[in-house]
Amino acid sequence: MKKSNAIVITGGYLDSSNAKTAHGLIRGTERFNILGIVDHKSAGKDAGEVLDGKHRNLPVYASIPDFIKVSGEKAQYCVIGVATKGGVIPDSLHDLLVEALNHNLSIVNGLHDYVSDHEDLKALADKKGLEIIDVRKPKRFKDLHFWNGKIKEVKSVKVAVLGTDCALGKRTTSRILTEAMTKAGYKAEMIYTGQTGWMQGAKYGFIFDSTLNDFISGEMEHAVWQCYQDVKPDIMFIEGQSALRNPSGPAGAEWIVSADADIVVLQHNPSRKQYKDMEYYPAYIPSVKDEIDLIKIYGARTVGITVNTMKMKTDEARSWANQTESELNIPVVLPLEDGVDRLVSVFADLIRKNKS
Repeated sequence: MKKSNAIVITGGYLDSSNAKTAHGLIRGTERFNILGIVDHKSAGKDAGEVLDGKHRNLPVYASIPDFIKVSGEKAQYCVIGVATKGGVIPDSLHDLLVEALNHNLSIVNGLHDYVSDHEDLKALADKKGLEIIDVRKPKRFKDLHFWNGKIKEVKSVKVAVLGTDCALGKRTTSRILTEAMTKAGYKAEMIYTGQTGWMQGAKYGFIFDSTLNDFISGEMEHAVWQCYQDVKPDIMFIEGQSALRNPSGPAGAEWIVSADADIVVLQHNPSRKQYKDMEYYPAYIPSVKDEIDLIKIYGARTVGITVNTMKMKTDEARSWANQTESELNIPVVLPLEDGVDRLVSVFADLIRKNKS
């Protein structure tokens, strides 16, 4: 895949969880060559250091004109790197998109609010011969798939990377696990289910939350099946969405039931007690043991827990991991802080047994 040069706009939210699309692209992408981040609040800093303290030689600029003036490099695309409330394009972001188009940058948008539906933006893009890619735009009916059972043809180990809530880093963990298994000499693929996974260059997948409900099971099955037909990987990691018991968007059963993933890695943040942005509602995130029991009822075995350490000190998170591992007798790791090497041997054993 030939990379296209791009900048990412975050509208002052680079240092918050609202910029999770930008965060994913900062960590890595095979689709784009990211030249810089545009964020007036964090201008002058390194984007990697803003994200997690790791210098990545990726500068943050105050504005698009500032990027053009200072960088000396030419970008083809401007990627919207934030998730806004309700997925809408607010006026402040709209103004940035006008500026991007006026500077001859095509737009890549992962929000529910399609840039191509804004008549002024569409007209400006057409006038300049620029592209608008609304990643969340649903497939045409004729391109959708019903579930039909062909998933049983897939002989790869299939791992569902689920979580106890949304916005926990399931995609990041899926990518880290895929990279770790590839580094260990196995043929590994990630199945994306969200817009950022596509932006990062994953080849197989679909956009879960913009797919008609009747076709979700079939689209998931088809993505996994097509990956197997093309690549025959040893192992696949299927990116999870939301959580089995999140009232605003319960999800997870499809990964086990429709994609036939009998192995689960569960992502959890011990400091989060209620579902994200739902503190007003009396629903509480279950313990990992309780969630593992529910996953088992669905028919899958949880082989590892990965810890999101947001709002936790690293030592505190490691202490929780050690205690939980002792109680549940499965590996519990901190992917960003400590890596996932301890899970590689678990998957290697599964692959060996699968082939025997």
